[in-house]
This record gives sequence, structure tokens and C-alpha cells, in this order.
Amino acid sequence: MERSEDVTSRRRVLVVEDNPKNLKLVRDVLTYHGFEVVEATTGEEGVRLAAQVAPDLVLMDLQLPGIDGTEALRRLRAAESTRSVPVVAVTAFAMDDDRERALASGFDGYVEKPISVRALPHQVEDFLGLGDVG
Repeated sequence: MERSEDVTSRRRVLVVEDNPKNLKLVRDVLTYHGFEVVEATTGEEGVRLAAQVAPDLVLMDLQLPGIDGTEALRRLRAAESTRSVPVVAVTAFAMDDDRERALASGFDGYVEKPISVRALPHQVEDFLGLGDVG
């Protein structure tokens, strides 16, 4: 598998995930594909880090300790510095209405758990508007 560093090396992805195994999986896959990964384990930390590091994309778990992913999204949209950052819901909820509910809440996309190691880099590239670079 070829790495996509030339196109993605400057692309910063903030991953907000409280499960250590899921966080490691996403970090390892995206890092291998040349993305810079910044990690947060709570919604509050995700909102704070997004303002500090200016990510190109946020992958946001919906079920988090403290504020949930939907409230974190609301706070990101309310702040001038993070208003336009694409935020993608990542969740184990797999019903059709869960996807619709997430998109209706203002998320820019939806990724289901369990995360597909093969599909994730392409999904992130698509959310970033990079097309098929890998």
C-alpha cells in the first residue's frame, strides 16, 4: 500500500474519541497515510484543541464523557475560529435514522464503527475534498 504523504502531510485531523483502542486504531491508520493526528478524549478537550490547532477535519465520537459529540459540534459551530471546520460523526449507532439524525444535527459526514481500516483513509480524503489520492 502506497503512502499518500505528498498530498496529506499538511492535513491535520483532530480525533475526539474516548475509547483508547479506537483512538489508537484511527491514529495509526491516519498517521500511516500521512495525516497529522491530534487527539482528544472528551468533548470539552476536543473543542479546546480545535481552537488551538486549527484542524482541517474533526472526527467526533458521539458518545463521550462530559459533553457529547453533538454538544461539542454545537460549540465548534458557535466559535468563529472553528465554525467552518468539517466535523464528521463517528459512532457505533448503525440505524438509518441515526445517520440522518447526525447529519440533521449539523455534522458534515458520518462514519460507522467498527472503523474499516481499509476505508478510513479514503473516507477522510473524501471529507477533505482530496479525492482518491491513495
